[in-house]
Amino acid sequence: MTVRVEGDNRKAAMDKLHADVFERCMAPFWAVDQKNVHDEDRQVMDKKKAIPFLWKYKTDIEPLLHRSAELITMESSERRSLILVNPGLAPRRASVTTMYTAYRLNDPNEIMPPHRHSPNAIRFGLTGMSNFTGVEGENIVFGPGDMVLTPHDTWHNHGNKGGDPAINLSVLDLPLTEMLNATYFEHDYHEEVKGERIKKQVQSERFPADYSQRVYGHGGLMPRFLSHHRGTGAASPMYVYRWEMMRELLEKFRNWDGDPYEALMVEYVDPTTGGPVYRTITFFAQMLRPGEKTLPLKQNASLLCAPFEGSGYSIVGGKKLDWEPFDTFAVPGGEWCEHVNTSEKDPAILFVASDEPTLKALALYQKHGRRSSGEIFRLV
Repeated sequence: MTVRVEGDNRKAAMDKLHADVFERCMAPFWAVDQKNVHDEDRQVMDKKKAIPFLWKYKTDIEPLLHRSAELITMESSERRSLILVNPGLAPRRASVTTMYTAYRLNDPNEIMPPHRHSPNAIRFGLTGMSNFTGVEGENIVFGPGDMVLTPHDTWHNHGNKGGDPAINLSVLDLPLTEMLNATYFEHDYHEEVKGERIKKQVQSERFPADYSQRVYGHGGLMPRFLSHHRGTGAASPMYVYRWEMMRELLEKFRNWDGDPYEALMVEYVDPTTGGPVYRTITFFAQMLRPGEKTLPLKQNASLLCAPFEGSGYSIVGGKKLDWEPFDTFAVPGGEWCEHVNTSEKDPAILFVASDEPTLKALALYQKHGRRSSGEIFRLV
C-alpha cells in the first residue's frame, strides 16, 4: 500500500521527484494543480512552435543574395541559397514545422553538378527568363511563375543558361524527412557509356526540353503509348508547370464567386492521378480579386505563402503581415489566417505550399472556418 506524503514535506518531496525524473531523461505526465503550467495535455506537446512570420524580399532577401554572389562562387560552393528560418524553430533550418523555403541566385551561365536527395523539392521562378533545372534527363529552362519539380531520389542540377542573373525560390520537405530520419544527399553522378560507368558533371539529355508540356500539357488527355513512370514513381511525372497556363485558368474564373475562406485557389496536381504532385506537400496559386478579403480560416496544415502579383496583408494568429511580390510568410498549422487584397483595381496572387497531403495520409487533417457572426465550424 502506498504511503502518501502530506503536509510541509510534500512540496520538497515533489521538487526532488521532478529533479530526479528530469536528471534521468524522463518527464512527468501528471497535474499537481490546475495552473496552465501543469496542464497534463500541454506537457506532452512540443514547446518549440513555428510562429507567424514575414520575410521581406526587397529590403532583406535580395540585397543579401547579391552580396553572397560577390563572395560565393560555384568553385567554392555548389550552392548559393538563403534558407528562411522561422524564429520559433531556430536554430533548426525550417520555415514551418515540415518545410523550408530558400531563395537562390544564379549568375549568368552557372550550372551546378547533378545531385539527388530524399526530400521532395520544387523551384519557382522569380526573376530572369533562363533559370535552369535538369531533372532525370529533361533539361528545363524556366522563367517567372514557372514551377519545376525535383522529386525524391531524382538526379537533377540547377543553374542559369542566360546572360542575366536569375533568382528563384525553392520549397523542400527536408524538415519532415529529417524528423523521420530519412534525409540523405548524393553527389556522385555517373552514367554508363559503352558498358563503363563514367562520372559526369552534366546529365545527358534523354527527353526533349518540352517533354512535360508536350505529354501532360493538355488537361484530360493522356498519351497511352508512353510510360508515365518517371523517377521513383512516387511523384507527378510532369516536371514543369508553366505560369502562363495557371494565370490563364485563374483569369477564366475571375468573375466566379470563389470560396469565402480561400478565394480562388487552384492546386497543382499529378496529371495521371489528379492528386497532389507529392505525397508529402502540395502547391497552389491563390487569387484575391481587387478588394477581396477572405474569412478567417484555421487548419492544422502549415503553409508557406509567397506573393507573386499584387500587394496586401494577411492576419495570421492575430498578427498583421503586410506583403508585396516575392516576400514569403509563414502560416503555422493551428493559426487563424485571413488575406486582404488592398488594391481596388488589380488582383493579388499568392504561391502557396502546404503539408496537407501528409496530414491527410495520416487521417489527421482538420480545417475550421469562422463566420462573420463569430461562429466557428468544421470545414474538414
